[in-house]
Parts: sequence; C-alpha cells; structure tokens
Amino acid sequence: MLPRTIAIGGVAAATAALAWVLFVGLPRWYPAERAPVSGAVSGATGSATQGRKIRARLFYVSEDGTGLTGVEREVPFGEGVDQAREIIAAQIAQVAEPIVSAVPPGTTLRGLFLTDRGDAYVDLSGDVIKAHPGGSLSELLTVYTIVNALTANLPAVQAVQILIDGREVATLAGHVDLSQPLAKNLEWIQ
Repeated sequence: MLPRTIAIGGVAAATAALAWVLFVGLPRWYPAERAPVSGAVSGATGSATQGRKIRARLFYVSEDGTGLTGVEREVPFGEGVDQAREIIAAQIAQVAEPIVSAVPPGTTLRGLFLTDRGDAYVDLSGDVIKAHPGGSLSELLTVYTIVNALTANLPAVQAVQILIDGREVATLAGHVDLSQPLAKNLEWIQ
C-alpha cells in the first residue's frame, strides 16, 4: 500500500510542477496585430486609448552614420504590454528625411510579450533580415534601436530579445548574438 501511495503522490507532484511551469513559469504571449511600417502609427495595434499620447524617446541613425540619436516623439498611449507595442510600432514606422531608421523598410511587428522578470520578446517579420544591409555596425544599430526603444521608455523592461517570424535566431546579419535577451546599451547613442 505504501509504494502505491508514494507513486500517486509522485504523479500528483509532477503534475503540479508541470502545471506551474506551463501557466506561471513561462512568459505570457501577447500577440500584436501586424503593424505595417507604411501605416500610421496611431491605432497600429488597435489597443491605444483613443487620442491619448505619451512622449517616448525613439532612436534613429545619427547624421554621421556611426551611432544612434534619440528623438522625442509622440506615441499613442497604451496600458501595459500595449504601450510596448505602440513604442515598437512607432520605432519601426517609416520616417521622413532627414531622419534615417536603422530598421529595414518593410519590417513589421508580428507580436510582443513580456515576462514577470522584465524581459521583452519582440517578434519581427523576416523582412528585418531580408532587407538588412549587413555589416557589424548596421546590425548593432538595428538591434539597439529596438532594445533601447523599450528599455529607455519602460522602466519595467530590463532586457529585450528579438525573434524573427516567431523563432529565436542567432543573429540578424552574422555579428550580434541574439540568442538571449539584451540589456540597454547607451554606448551607441551620440
């Protein structure tokens, strides 16, 4: 009788542990509607409070092309993860000259989720790789445009991992390790 009780208890403990991992320990997925680069940022995710805006610091290629420069822009207000979506939608949106984006044209936001420990996972379309010009500096600027846009504007976000088409990737163009979340790096800001 005792071995059967131990076996039942072990199965119950294993089931409880699996349930905890699946429902508490894993990040919560918050899918975003596709936010087209060419579309207006306002209402891109459909979850922003009507007409309400915040000021966010977004990052673009500096005049000399060797770093990033911060630009204050109005972004639709959103609650929680919706605010993160609005910031990324604004960051990847097309910009008018003389501003130059480090994010390749055609890149869209496929999804975004946050963990309780402060990691953000940003799922971008494959266009970010297909249209990327290559080179280590361009790749660094693209990656830290996304990472810094969230970490500089949302204190709860400590690190960002970029996913492509729903999958982890080693790099965008062969230089920056994207296998784990990256912390804010203001070294590239001029």
